[in-house]
Amino acid sequence: MIDKKVVVTAVEEWLADNDYFLVDVMFAEGDKIVVEIDHADGVWIEDCAELSRFLQEKLGEELGEYELEVGSAGIGQPFKVQQQYVNYIGEEVEVLDLEGKKITGVLKSVDGENFVVTVTEKQKLEGKKRPVMVEVDKTFNMKQVKYTKYLLNFK
Repeated sequence: MIDKKVVVTAVEEWLADNDYFLVDVMFAEGDKIVVEIDHADGVWIEDCAELSRFLQEKLGEELGEYELEVGSAGIGQPFKVQQQYVNYIGEEVEVLDLEGKKITGVLKSVDGENFVVTVTEKQKLEGKKRPVMVEVDKTFNMKQVKYTKYLLNFK
């Protein structure tokens, strides 16, 4: 059985010469290894094929009977690594907090494991009879939310 660290090390060797970053390496049912990569400008199928060939050559017999699948992290899927947050600064995201509340807003910034989302919400302001819509920055910790994902917008 091949060790996950061996696969990650080989992927990182290929990534060193590219602008891609590693999102995840998973061992799935049916002896399948799934490698997810991402890039600020999207993932090209040719690069996935190149990484797949590189891994097959690099790991050779260690792969044994494993089926290797290399692909993109998938748009609309929850973020798994910090670089995904960075790539979507300025874009609309959905955050599901630990209490199960969904928050939708624009990803404003990322600092270490914390990120800020600007949301629009009703607030009662002093001197106003009715609540008004205001923009509020909400700070989250990546490890303190169930997920954050990019919201596809077809406007």
